[in-house]
Amino acid sequence: MKTVLTVEPSEAERPLFGQLLEQLEAPDKGRAPAGPSYLRGQDGNDVELPPSLYCVLHELVTMMAEGSKVSVVQSDAELTTSEAGDLLNVSRPHVVKLIEQGRLPSAKVGSKRRLRLSDVLTYRELRDAERQRTVRRLIAAYAAEDNSDAVTPS
Repeated sequence: MKTVLTVEPSEAERPLFGQLLEQLEAPDKGRAPAGPSYLRGQDGNDVELPPSLYCVLHELVTMMAEGSKVSVVQSDAELTTSEAGDLLNVSRPHVVKLIEQGRLPSAKVGSKRRLRLSDVLTYRELRDAERQRTVRRLIAAYAAEDNSDAVTPS
């Protein structure tokens, strides 16, 4: 079983996800419907979906209908550097560089590096927060400058 499963819907699939989303929409979004929901197998038999799976399925279909790439990860997972790179949207060599700089903790299993999912997600949150602070500082600095010679929209 894969620790991380990443799927990106094709442009041709997006309408199918939209149709599926219409079928999954519950009156109280984000919650399973009051009655049972079923999944029909290739053999024609119906299997009841547990409410927790229904909610996950709804979220996945919503994101994929918007064209988003989606990753499903075990919460206690140990990741390879490639899997961590996929979650961070960076290359595997960049993950190795972050490890070598001490910015991402890892453990060696034989000759391979492994990272805890929680460490990767914590790093991503901190990185994203720093990016947001930088953007706000740049916007504030630009607003504080005398921009009288700047072109203004008409």
